[in-house]
Amino acid sequence: MNKETQNIEFKESWRDEYLKWICGFANAQGGTLYIGVSDNGVVCGLQDAKKLMEDIPNKIVNSMGLVADVNLHEQDGRAYIVVIIDSSNVPISYRGKYYYRSGSTMQEMNGASLQQFILKKMGRSWDDITNERATLDDIDRKAIEYFLRKGIEAQRISESELNSSTEEVLTNLGLIDDKGGIKNAAILLFGKNPLKFIPSVRFKIGRFGIDEADLMFQDIIEGNIIQMADRVLEVLQAKYLISPVRFEGMQRYESLEIPKEALREILYNAIAHKDYTGPDIQMHVYNNQIEIWNEGILPEGYDEDVLYGKHSSKPRNRNIADTMFKAGFIDTWGRGYKKIREGFEKAGMPMPKVKNFCGGVQITIERSKFVQMSATSDNTESNVTSVSPVKLTDRQNKICDMIKDNPRISVKEMSLVLSLADRTIKRDIATMQKMGILVREGNTSAGHWVIIHR
Repeated sequence: MNKETQNIEFKESWRDEYLKWICGFANAQGGTLYIGVSDNGVVCGLQDAKKLMEDIPNKIVNSMGLVADVNLHEQDGRAYIVVIIDSSNVPISYRGKYYYRSGSTMQEMNGASLQQFILKKMGRSWDDITNERATLDDIDRKAIEYFLRKGIEAQRISESELNSSTEEVLTNLGLIDDKGGIKNAAILLFGKNPLKFIPSVRFKIGRFGIDEADLMFQDIIEGNIIQMADRVLEVLQAKYLISPVRFEGMQRYESLEIPKEALREILYNAIAHKDYTGPDIQMHVYNNQIEIWNEGILPEGYDEDVLYGKHSSKPRNRNIADTMFKAGFIDTWGRGYKKIREGFEKAGMPMPKVKNFCGGVQITIERSKFVQMSATSDNTESNVTSVSPVKLTDRQNKICDMIKDNPRISVKEMSLVLSLADRTIKRDIATMQKMGILVREGNTSAGHWVIIHR
């Protein structure tokens, strides 16, 4: 006898509550229910097998409208029943409730998960639903023009479409229904104020110290999602990420600590595949790593190994994915993670970790250039050395104390407090940067200091 798996369940005897399991199998990939078999796969037998052969098919039909394949078997003189349930192409309910087989468990679906399930069975996605409150007046023409320019640059849209009206663009993208109604995807992608209709169209970024309880500062990026990745990247560059500087001869080079195009791809993935019935996208920036989380788990059968290998694209939001493809932002062949892998490999950085977490997908990026700066090269600045005990002067300790209290404090402000010349403060800061004590995140005007260790 086979072992229990995602598609196989053993029951020693029959109970009507097992109709829930049949419902769950039908709503998932189908499955087989063995009656008269113990959890370890040993046939224990049924005393009333012949009666059950009549009752079980009738109960399945009467309660769910399903016709299952019910067969009587025998092993070593012990009878058992095998119920084979095919996957249904329509949602199946049992006593008004919907069940789904996930892994080795049977789960009841409700709320957003039920809505998503029913839409999927109908061959639709949430972003394809018409928003009854929205009109063309809620669409931002500037966002439309941004999309068209990007699509033309990617050679996925003809230049002639620049002259198209907003209604024509949305119609061509399938974002207006037959009655002229505006779909959720149109509001998300091009809305003047998407939050008016969909409360979770936001990207939250937080800079944390040791743990989640140590929030230093945060930003919330709102607005349409067609331009969201650009806005997020601008904020990250300005305030949250370091840009190590190197010199080759007299030439100065400055690059982001994380491969920029790979990071952009990660942002596009989070935005395009988010379940917009759930919470905001969240990015936690720590000294040693960055965590990006969006609502909505990976497709069944997909994990980190599958994503970084050759795989098919299974977009959660088809309309959003199609539009972002035409803008040149994403690929429809499942090659996004290939680009991420190549970017990190080229930079010599560890691959981002991908996993299902708390109902969504979490990507974790190691900040290797933040916590391991080359101290051996004279051609590198604004990096971090390996952590080792150091001895600071009293003045340097005072500077660290002020930075701890206010990471955005300026050299001018520090010089006033300490009654010292600006050049003295700058010299101490430069020394501590070389020692790996301090690092500057973001640009000169909007950035901040981070104390790595003292």
